[in-house]
Amino acid sequence: MSDDNTERTAPDKVDVGSTDGFSTDLGGTDFGDDLGEDEPKQGLFDDLLSGEPIFENKEVLRPSYTPHELPHRSDQINKMATILVAALRGETPSNILIYGKTGTGKTASAKFVSKELESTSQKYSVPCDVEYINCEVTDTQYRVLAQLANKFIEKNKDRIDDRIDSLRDLLEELDDYDAERDAGVETNRSGGDDADLFDSSSEGLGGSDDPNTSISSGEFETSSSGDSTGETEGSTGDPPADRSADPADEAAFATDETLEDARGGDGAADHPLASTPFDSRVEVEERIDSLQEDRDSFEEVPMTGWPTDRVYNVFFDAVDYDERVVVIMLDEIDKLVEKSGDDTLYNLSRMNSELENSRVSIIGISNDLKFTDFLDPRVKSSLGEEEIVFPPYDANQLRDILEHRSEVAFKGGALSEDVIPLCAAFAAQEHGDARRALDLLRTAGELAERSQAETIVEEHVRQAQDKIELDRVVEVVRTLPTQSKLVLFAIILLEKNGVHSINTGEVFNIYKRLCEEIDADVLTQRRVTDLISELDMLGIVNAVVVSKGRYGRTKEISLSVPLEETEAVLLSDSRLSDIDDVQPFVQARFEN
Repeated sequence: MSDDNTERTAPDKVDVGSTDGFSTDLGGTDFGDDLGEDEPKQGLFDDLLSGEPIFENKEVLRPSYTPHELPHRSDQINKMATILVAALRGETPSNILIYGKTGTGKTASAKFVSKELESTSQKYSVPCDVEYINCEVTDTQYRVLAQLANKFIEKNKDRIDDRIDSLRDLLEELDDYDAERDAGVETNRSGGDDADLFDSSSEGLGGSDDPNTSISSGEFETSSSGDSTGETEGSTGDPPADRSADPADEAAFATDETLEDARGGDGAADHPLASTPFDSRVEVEERIDSLQEDRDSFEEVPMTGWPTDRVYNVFFDAVDYDERVVVIMLDEIDKLVEKSGDDTLYNLSRMNSELENSRVSIIGISNDLKFTDFLDPRVKSSLGEEEIVFPPYDANQLRDILEHRSEVAFKGGALSEDVIPLCAAFAAQEHGDARRALDLLRTAGELAERSQAETIVEEHVRQAQDKIELDRVVEVVRTLPTQSKLVLFAIILLEKNGVHSINTGEVFNIYKRLCEEIDADVLTQRRVTDLISELDMLGIVNAVVVSKGRYGRTKEISLSVPLEETEAVLLSDSRLSDIDDVQPFVQARFEN
């Protein structure tokens, strides 16, 4: 073996006769070409990584990011805080309904206040839990209750584990204390000193109210299961009757006199059990066993398969296991009511009348100011105790928000001066949507980065606007009901074949033929007219009512979105993709 550490990665040949440990006969094969192929090449991503990145932290431009400061929302945040501060006093906060259009800062503000609430509750050792549910995703009573139940089961298990760890630490302290005491007793015996003060073992010393001890009695407070009362027998100086009745127990437990003397003596505060509700090691061990039984009793809820009332009972028990104030945040609450009715809200709003240890408050967040019109009056009354409205941002406010985020999101000099004003102007047209403004700025940055530009300019913003609009159209069209897709497909077929003055009758005529082709139910012409109006509201078509004199009124319809992209989305639907030849359907407009 040579002394140097030179690599053997590219020799012309391997010397099989050397003493470097290669004993296999390689037959003098030349590996030069093969090894040369393993040298680093310019890879697929190397060119993309070679440019200077524009972003410093792209995540601050995403909707999921909760900033440390929310410009122009201090009034709404302060109002939420004044309502929720009751939780820090151990009281039940009023329920809150938050209204506002998309991108007005509702969710970000509510999450910001919730984080502050939880951090402050930890600061003052006030038990308070906040749970967030997105009802656009979790949109049934079963799913909401199951998700909440499992979250609180997880929290309960974590707290039980912490308590068990604290109790086991206490047992270790008892072991150390007993070992030191036994060593002291042995020394005193040899020296003739009296060591009777702690002659009873650690199993016989009761609690103390000394606040200066290192172990807080709060670590050992009992749960709602009621397995331990906290102030156990003998903790006030009176020993249990069965202990004092048997003289043989004097070796394990203190007498009335020695227990009182120990608590009042100089060494009492140093005893591991002095500031706890436990009188003995046995009680600590029993408490550990009880907590372990509680932990094992929690059963997580599957996402399907249980009766809803069973799921509710598991959720109820999980919430009520500990003393705490619970704030449940239901984002897009109108989606939950729209799909599943108000049963979930009814159950949550009446919980406090049955809970023994916990208190529950609800924060509902909605884009729809009128969704409460569909609620049961009792639910509406209890849920809408406090209402907070978030108005749309104006262009100047959007500029402030974008400038605040861009300081963290981009490297210095990455933005030209006209980028943020243009993003703010586009978003202000979209009902003051801050989310749209942030998406525009992020997408413009991504487009600039992909083109390896060093600076984001106005053209990148305009490209981002077109891209986002197309993405929105694709998503809206993809999620349309089948009947709406058929109506839209009829409009596309007419416009694609040169018909520029499309009326409701022509759309209905082709719509009927499409329904027959895929064996779908044919709606009435009045209902098809309603579907056209819905497409108009979504911005997919433009429908204008025109008068035809004595022939009445009709709608003239034109497409408001890119034709080819929209048609491709429609044809990705398995039912519509079965239509092979569409030309006869267009010709059908001339048959009548």
